[in-house]
This record gives sequence, C-alpha cells and structure tokens, in this order.
Amino acid sequence: MTVIAKSDARAAAPMWRSALQAVQEHVRCRGVHPARAVVLVPYAQLMAEAQRQWTRWQGDGFAPRFETTRNWARQLAGFVPQGLDFAHDVARDRFTGAALLERAGLAAQREMLLAPLLEAAGQLAPVAAAVAPGRRAEWLERQRGVLGLAGEGSALRYEAAVARVALEWVAASRHATDVLFEPGVRTAVDALVLLQGFQPDALAQALCAAWGDRALALPLWQAPTGQGRIRLRRALDAEDEAQRAAACAIAHVQAGRVPVALAGTDRALVRRITALLQGAGLAARDENGWTLSTTRAAAQVMAALRACAWDAGSDAVLDWLKAVPVIEEPALRALEQWLRRNAVRRWSGAPGRAQGRPAIAATIAQVEALRAPMRAARPLAEWLRGLRQLLQASGQWDALQQDDAGERVLLELHLAEGLEDSLADAEGAGRRLSPGDFGHWADQVLEATRFKPDWEQDAAADLVVLPLPQLLARPFAALVLAGCDEKRLQAAPEPPGPWTQAQRQALGLPTREALEAAQRAAWADALQTPWVDVLWRASEGGEPLLASPLVLALPPALHAQAPQDTRLPRAVAPGATPRPWPVGARLPVAQLSASAYADLRHCPYRFYALRQLGLQEQDELEAELDKRDFGTWLHAVLQRFHEGLRDAPTRDAAERSARLDAAASQAREQLGLAGSDFLPYASGWPQLRDGYLRWLDEHEAAGARFARAEVEAQRHLALKGGSLELVGKLDRIDEAKDAEGRAGTLVIDYKTEGSQTTRARVQAGTEDTQLAFYAALMPEGRGPLRAAYVNVGERGETRTFEAPDVEQLRDALLAGIRDDFDRIAQGAGLPALGEGSVCDWCAARGLCRKDFWNE
Repeated sequence: MTVIAKSDARAAAPMWRSALQAVQEHVRCRGVHPARAVVLVPYAQLMAEAQRQWTRWQGDGFAPRFETTRNWARQLAGFVPQGLDFAHDVARDRFTGAALLERAGLAAQREMLLAPLLEAAGQLAPVAAAVAPGRRAEWLERQRGVLGLAGEGSALRYEAAVARVALEWVAASRHATDVLFEPGVRTAVDALVLLQGFQPDALAQALCAAWGDRALALPLWQAPTGQGRIRLRRALDAEDEAQRAAACAIAHVQAGRVPVALAGTDRALVRRITALLQGAGLAARDENGWTLSTTRAAAQVMAALRACAWDAGSDAVLDWLKAVPVIEEPALRALEQWLRRNAVRRWSGAPGRAQGRPAIAATIAQVEALRAPMRAARPLAEWLRGLRQLLQASGQWDALQQDDAGERVLLELHLAEGLEDSLADAEGAGRRLSPGDFGHWADQVLEATRFKPDWEQDAAADLVVLPLPQLLARPFAALVLAGCDEKRLQAAPEPPGPWTQAQRQALGLPTREALEAAQRAAWADALQTPWVDVLWRASEGGEPLLASPLVLALPPALHAQAPQDTRLPRAVAPGATPRPWPVGARLPVAQLSASAYADLRHCPYRFYALRQLGLQEQDELEAELDKRDFGTWLHAVLQRFHEGLRDAPTRDAAERSARLDAAASQAREQLGLAGSDFLPYASGWPQLRDGYLRWLDEHEAAGARFARAEVEAQRHLALKGGSLELVGKLDRIDEAKDAEGRAGTLVIDYKTEGSQTTRARVQAGTEDTQLAFYAALMPEGRGPLRAAYVNVGERGETRTFEAPDVEQLRDALLAGIRDDFDRIAQGAGLPALGEGSVCDWCAARGLCRKDFWNE
C-alpha cells in the first residue's frame, strides 16, 4: 500500500490536481453540466488515467469526457477515404501517391519519389487537418507561395515537386477529424478544455479557437520543483548497457517500486533489454509497439509471396512450406533432403528433375497447385483474392485469424472477405501489377504499420515500455532511462523532412527550437520520477561516445557518485572439456559406403556422430557454386557423353568434341546451373574438353572400352555378430586388358583435384580406402580387376593414376572392416582423434569440442 500511495501522490500532485481543478472551475463558471464537457489529453494512454484521477478526486458522479482528437472524431463518425484522399493507410496511399506523381508528369521518377511523397504528405496532413474544411482553400493559396516554384535547372527540382504535390494532396483531401469542425459538434459540447503536452497540437488549438470563450487551454506539464533520486550509470558498450538496464528494472520490481517505466530512445536497445527481462521471468507491456513486418504472422505471409515468385529459390519455397500445415512433415523432410542432396537451387528446376521419384514428384505437384493462383499479372483486387485463396488452401488462414498480429496483417493488407474491393476506388489501384510489384506493395504496407497488442489498460503491469514524452502525468514509481548518449538522446533533435526553416514556420511544422524545448521539458519531467536510473554507453563500434548534453548538464554531484552495479555476480567454477569417447555398440550400421568407412578410419568419433547418430549438416541451396558442384556436373557430362558414344560410336574428333559440348549444355540445364554462376568453370571448359579427348584416344588405343557409368553396387559382408552391406556408386567401369594382355575390368573414379593430391592417394597404399572399397563392390572371378583414379584437369591435362595390386588392397580392406565392426559391436570406444587436416572441415568439430579440450 505504501508504494501505491506514493505513486498516486506523485501522479496527482501537482499536475493532475491543478489541471483537474482548472477543468472543474471552467465547467462551473460556464454553467455547464460535466457530461457535456470534453477534455482533450495529449495522447491516448492518458484518457484512462485522467478518468481514474477525476474519480479519485471527485468520487462517483458525472464526469467530463476525456478524449484525444482522433478518438473523439472516431466516436462521432466513421471515416471512409474516397478518391484521392490521403488516408494515412499505406495500402491505399501508395496507389494514390503514384497516380498523383504520374499526373504531375513524374511517371519516370515514380518509384524514386513515392516514398518521399508519402513522408512529406504524412508530415503536412496534421497541419492541413488543423484548418477548418471551409478555410482550407484559402490556406492552400497562402502555402503555395511559401513553397514557390523550382526552375527546371534546379538541383532540388524533384524535392520541390514532391513538396508541391504533397501540399496539394493533403489540402484537397478530407480528413478523419474534419467532423470535429461541424456545427452540430459545437452544439453538443458546451465546454472544451485542452490539456497541452510538451508540443503544441495544432488541431486542438484550432478547435479551441472554434469554441471561443467556451474553450480553455492550459498546460498539463508544470516546471519541476524538484527531482527524484537519480543514479547515473556509465556502461562500457551496448550489451553492458542492456544488462545494467535490465538489472535496474529487476531491482526496482523486487524492491516493490512498481510500476517501472522503461523509456526507449533506441529500439534495438529496448528489444535487447526486454529479452533479458523475459529471460528473468519479467514481462513488459510495450506501448511503443513494433513494426508489423517483424511479427511472425507478417513473415509467414511474405514468405508465401516470395515462394510464389517465378524465379523463387528452393530455399524460399522451403521457408514457406515449413509454415504450411497441409504439407505433411515426412513429405516435407524428404523434399528438403532431396533438394539439398541434388543442389536444386531454383524451384523451377525441381519438377523436371523429380522424374523417377514418385513421392517427391507428388509433393512438388501439391506445392505447385498451391502456387498456381499467384502467377499472372493482375489488378490489386484480384491479387488479394489470390493471396487469400493461397492462405486458405495452405491451411495458414485459420492460424492468422487466431493471432492478434495475424488479424492485423489480414486487416492492413485488406485480405478479409469483401475488403479487397475497399481499395477499388483508389486512384491507380486498377492497373495490372506484376508478382514483384504486388510483393513490394505488401512489404511496404507491413513495413509502415506499427503493431500494438491490445493491452488491457486497467490491468496492472510491473514494467511498461513507452516513449520518453509519454511519461507525462503517468504514475510510475521508477524509471529506467537507457540510451542517454550523445547519439540517441539529443538536446535539439533534427526536424524530420526536407523543409527549410522558413517553410516550417509558415506551414506550422515543428522547428528545431520547438523540438528542443519539447525534448528538454520531457527530460525534466522524467527526472521527477521518484527513482531514476540514467544509462549510456561509453563506446560504440570501437569509437568513444559521450553522454547526452542533457546528462552532462546535470549537477556535478550526480556525476561524482559511483552507483553500485545492480547485477548479481555468479561464481562459475571452470571445468575441463574432456575428449569424447563414446561407445556405439547399440547403434549398429546396416549399410557402409566408402566415405563412411573413411570417416571411421580418420576419426572414430566423426563416424559415431555423422553415421551412427545420423547428424548431418544442411547443405546451403543458395550458396555460390563450388568445386563439388563442378564435380557433380562433370560426372553427368561424362556419363551422357560415353553412353551416347557407346550407342553410336564415332572416331571423328570434331564429332566427339561437338557431342561433348552438347552433353555439357544438357547437364548444366538438367542441374539448373545458371550461366552467370557457372561462368568461372565454363571459361576453362575448352581446355578441359580437349585434354580429356586426347586422354580418351590414348586410353582406347591401349585397348580399353567404356562399359557403364554411375553404377549402383552393393556387397553383403558377414560379421561375427551379424552382417553389413557395402554400398557405393561407381563412376565408371571399363573393359580393359592388363599388362599381360588378359581381358579384365577397370574401375575408374573421376577426380577434379590437383594431380599431386591424386598421386598421393595411390601412393598411400592401404591408407587410401576408396579404390579398394570400390574393388570390393565388384563381382569376383571375372578376370583381372584393376582400379584407377582419372584426374580431369581444368588446364587441359587428364591423367590416369592406377592403384597397384588393388585385389590385395581389397582383401586387406575387407578384413579390416570385419575387425573394426566386430570390435565396435563388442563395445570398443570411438574416440575423437583430433589429428591432422581431417579436423579442418569436419562437420562434427563443434560437437566434439576439439577447440576446448583441456589436455
């Protein structure tokens, strides 16, 4: 009760007491019934607070209506913009503004000037709305002279043109608050009182002038007679500042000093502070709101639009599908794995490459059916119907309707049933929009809209986030004021817009002097809070940063204090990170590939993590083409070429070269490799092609003949406690003769690495297991077996590196596999070796924590 009484006392004395006394005196002197009086407050949050203070002071009975001008107008009459009206609705105003620019002869510069026009109109609209509709033409004529005319050669001709168009636009528009100037409103309201905030309200002052001696204007804020308990806290950087601010808020709540205000001068800083508070279990009521485009609901809608673009990437489509309920999770997981495994970067290439995979093709067809309504160019209303159909068919519509932010997204984009035609009368809304234009329109609408949850004003909140000026007349027990550095809390803020000082004064726009006075008044009012923590950072991006001039102007005694850090230290005992040594006996592997066995040989823990646990990195679909993509393409090229050459043999060199070029183009098209991305590899193709054909002539002259390519092979291997299936894909199998002239089989594996690396492979003997593993997949008893790497050099040199005694290597490999897997089954450990270059690019490095071992 002590805290509540203290808070209420601070709120009622002196500003509320004197203000409400003046209201009561004005109503009494005019002989007006309180119910026929209206009191205008500076912002909406004060309506409920003013009503509460009146009830607390006067008790039950009749009370005046406490309103803002916008809320008052909304209650009197609903406003429906028409034609060229400036609607304060980006969804509509973007079309109207574009049409006005075209009428002004600026069609070519429309996209460049549209955003400045909307900004200028938004700044002029309150000024125009403060002029009675019957006097607006006269006001416009005066302001035309203020803006003047820019010559054709002027460097600022576009800025001048935007200002003129904006002025004509807002002057010709009807405004939602025009109803307040109606004679019937003055008849219904016998007394009008304006409680002024830190900045003058032109509309409220105009209304007071219209009411004449029945109106009273008085300042709600009064010059301070004292200050609260102020503590200045200098932080090292942004993170330190956020942590200190969160700790201050928690300390106030724990001490019972509630409600606590968190005044935001920097939105990013406030987000970090509230995240820290949420982690500590303290939720904040954010009266600032946030950009609608940053909500999950808006992100889902924009993901759907990006996924429906004709050139959508597979990543964009997957991002959308993960929020689509109608796609079953197993089917989506299989689709993603297939897209990443085959490096399908562009979604347009997915249907053609899914042939032969019925399950994948069915999922792709389902996705294409969803995307179908969002393809051709059309007017806005038809786009909105198509988007609504997409969201309903995908199962996202119901979830959006059940979410506060989702409902706001549907409202702002006019997606609800029947709302798509509400923009039909907007100038320019009937023109055909491409998918890109519609997506840009939707993005701009969501980006320009603020979302504020429907907080219950009467519900108690321990922490409230709000702008600094809205601390006025609010009953806060403590204030955390972060971001008080010279960059974020300026004593004289820069006025918005491109207007000159003379234009600002003539148009009634805020000047720098007016903004400075309002800023200093808001600062002085904030310091009257009983407990105040002022925080700023000393550096940003490596550059020193001073406190705000408003902070530096505080008494020196405050700066001399060194307040205690409210963060509670926590002792954490250092612990060693041991080298992992798991046992994989209970995770048997059914199949083993050459690369999997190489993992076991290089690092047993890597085999355990990637093969037994099945942990895999997700391949990036939108990454730049790399050597692996080149290798995949080259394998496809050589397969096409050799299969065609086998079926239709030719010895003509020119014909072979042409066929190889054709195979290269077909493979690139099949794999969806864009020409620009593939250019670095395509530039070296002539050298590679000619070098390979020279090698092929020598290879065939030695008696070798192509048999098959990309052969799926397997072999059953018996173990002591079970069995293992060896699997692999052989790049190429040739029929070839050995040194003694015996007909046999040659297994070939293509390499595009440096020739020195390939030579080191065959010289490693049993250390290199790939060729021996492939030899183990070949049937035995069919003549001599040979295996070789064919290094296809990009600089025009193709060479063969044959492994000696591959059959002996095969037998040794099979014995080693049996021994290794028998030991794993018996409980042998799988330690992380952490040796050599194997760790440099290992996907399991973050899991084994090699960089943190304490040995």
